[in-house]
Amino acid sequence: MATRKQAVLRCINSGLAALDTSIARVPPKTTDAFYLSKEWRAVLASIIKQRGRVCQRCGRTGCRIFGDHIHELKDGGARFDPKNVMLLCGSCHTSKTTHAKARRAAKVW
Repeated sequence: MATRKQAVLRCINSGLAALDTSIARVPPKTTDAFYLSKEWRAVLASIIKQRGRVCQRCGRTGCRIFGDHIHELKDGGARFDPKNVMLLCGSCHTSKTTHAKARRAAKVW
């Protein structure tokens, strides 16, 4: 058995070609069928009617508003419970969703 001083590392050519990532295409974003359902649209319309078309995080108005699950469906959140839905503008929705994905990914490792 070799000691640390005697150990020699060798580079072995794997024979694999490098991957050209400049030609990679991001697949088009698709909407989950749940968010297109009549039930979800009715719940969202009811929430917007009650709360107004205002971002509940930054207060922005006059923009597209998303119904975002506070406790995400992937994490076991209630689908149609208005208490589990927050109205968010596009930038707040993207920020919240990105952070939730990062937390989920961190739990895996």
